[in-house]
Amino acid sequence: MPEPAEVVVVGAGLAGLACARRLVASGVSVTVLERDDRAGGRVGTDVVDGFRCDRGFQLLNPAYPEVRRALDLRALRLRPLPAGVVVATGAHRRLLADPRRTPPARLPRAFVGTLRTVHSPAEGAAFARWALRAVRTHPADLLAAPDEPWGSALDGMDITGELRHEVLEPFLAGVIGERDGSTSRRYVDLLVRSFARGRPSVPWEGLQAVPDQLAAGLPDGCLQTGVRVEVVGPGRVRTADGELKARAVVVATDPATAGDLLGIPVPASRGLTTFWHVAQRPPTAAAELHLDGDGRGPVVNSVVLSTSAPSYAPDTRSLVATTVLGAADDVRTEAAVRVQLRYVYGADTRGWQLLRTHALAHALTAMPPPLDVRRRVALGDGLFVAGDHRDSASVQGALVSGRRAADAVLGSLGLPVPPRSPLDAVRVLPPQPRPSASSGSRAGHAR
Repeated sequence: MPEPAEVVVVGAGLAGLACARRLVASGVSVTVLERDDRAGGRVGTDVVDGFRCDRGFQLLNPAYPEVRRALDLRALRLRPLPAGVVVATGAHRRLLADPRRTPPARLPRAFVGTLRTVHSPAEGAAFARWALRAVRTHPADLLAAPDEPWGSALDGMDITGELRHEVLEPFLAGVIGERDGSTSRRYVDLLVRSFARGRPSVPWEGLQAVPDQLAAGLPDGCLQTGVRVEVVGPGRVRTADGELKARAVVVATDPATAGDLLGIPVPASRGLTTFWHVAQRPPTAAAELHLDGDGRGPVVNSVVLSTSAPSYAPDTRSLVATTVLGAADDVRTEAAVRVQLRYVYGADTRGWQLLRTHALAHALTAMPPPLDVRRRVALGDGLFVAGDHRDSASVQGALVSGRRAADAVLGSLGLPVPPRSPLDAVRVLPPQPRPSASSGSRAGHAR
């Protein structure tokens, strides 16, 4: 049995770890119970034959305020992806990129790609107005604006042509888990703002480095893995090994488990599947996210991740991450993905090795309108809940919900709530050169 503590946190995902860290920093004794053998919840990395396969293609945006407060970004050694996408239509591939953050040598190609995509100047101007508004508006004002499905919002702005169907819809599908336009316009506005202000990245050691860093800040013995919680109630937590008493209990699990333990409504979720392939040689020199503007199969996006993050591969082979909607871990879907990627990359994919498949039926919490990013975390009787389903479906939302739950616990215990720490300047290490085949493995290069 774990040692008794003032507060028991059920779940060692990002929300639970952020909650525990804040409580411990305020002098509260905490026990964190996690049913898996590792911290992280839905954020994790499988190392397969030296390749780092995150559990679903995920990126960390260092522009998120709570990410900057809670994490040591320098220690994560973030590897940013290029600020652009490559769109495949017909037999051609067009680059669309943010000119502010694109190397000068690639700007001519990006300019031509934009001209070939934005056939309607009116649609291009409408998109520019939308993006600029999202970037320049404070998040609180975006959240206070009238809400509607984002598809309807684009209709109202006359963003209805090739730019929308060939670029925006497939790009956002991999972020929000749907293509029917039903997600909150407020949430999509926040996403557009975060993409424009930050460089979505992956840590050098994979996404598992994020929860590992949070867990490392807890006292020894605070985190207990391999413990399945069966029942929670006011002042108690029952596991298979017995019952723990506590002054407060925080359930920081996935939405379905939280619903079972606390009897609260379970929000809808979106499924995503990521296929991880290994190619003997890079199918493209472009490190940008690749989209199929023609929609010739189930793929919503694909990227040669080892180009931006060489540490994700143990040698000069390439690691390709491809995402489809829904939980689709079957041979037929993988075969369709492989065929579609031949068009997306313009390369022969028949010799690619399928390394790992992550089919996540509940990868994302659905964010329908009206968006509410301040769902209550204090349920009464010393019970609290945390998770991105209480805020927004993002790393930012998970971390914020953990902080909010911790602050609610501190208030219930009659303890002072510390102010939020100021934002530190973010400094991302410059990319390191990709090792040649004669210089040894990437793992050795990373050291």
